Amino acid sequence: MSELNEERAAARDATNWAKSVSRLDVSEMPDEAVNRVSGKRLVGPIQGFGKMWQKTYQAQLPGDVVTPAELIDTWRQNFQSFWPDGHRFFAPLTGITPGEVALINAPMPGGLKLSTGVMVLYSDEESFTLMTPEGHVFAGWITFSATERDGATVAQVQLLMRAADPICEVGLVLGGHSQENGFWEGTLTRLAAHWGVEAEVDTAVVCVDKKRQWKRWTNLAQSSVIWSTYYTLGAPFRAIRGLVRREGSG
Repeated sequence: MSELNEERAAARDATNWAKSVSRLDVSEMPDEAVNRVSGKRLVGPIQGFGKMWQKTYQAQLPGDVVTPAELIDTWRQNFQSFWPDGHRFFAPLTGITPGEVALINAPMPGGLKLSTGVMVLYSDEESFTLMTPEGHVFAGWITFSATERDGATVAQVQLLMRAADPICEVGLVLGGHSQENGFWEGTLTRLAAHWGVEAEVDTAVVCVDKKRQWKRWTNLAQSSVIWSTYYTLGAPFRAIRGLVRREGSG
């Protein structure tokens, strides 16, 4: 009987993981969500360029206000609403479920827009993990979880990542780390405010590997920063081309 229970538990656990894929496929999305993810491969920290970092952000909420399971369910169902203004997360119709791909539009300096995405690697009642594709600003995983600690519910965001390419590594050195810290601290602050809690966010940043992987400089060819810049700057020319086509067909 115990073997049967173990098999059932293993089967349930398997449904929480995304199936192995060679290339990402994006389901139907709104027109405003720029898709530069279809056909990309997934990349972890091993495939990144820069130093490897583990970043952990935690916020504590009263356990009698929300349980870990309730917090994760709300977080998953309303993921976009807790992001800072100007950042867009386009989840598929099926939501944050294993194997699904979401698109991300984020502001860049100079009024440019970064277009990238993530795949849901894992999701259960206590946590969910997103993994980055080629071209993302960093290569790695982001895990969102909630646990019980001394009667409180602790919401956590944890990243294991490297900058994807030399441009992104320079960006992290020149203020990108502090911007990222502010982003996730702001996310947890908004999450706690959903239950009327003014939570302080505890941030821990550890450099796991100080070496840069110079052989990965070729990741520049996939850089979402570069391609998003080309796409944004090319908008006027695409508009003119579309106008010419419409006039020609008329």
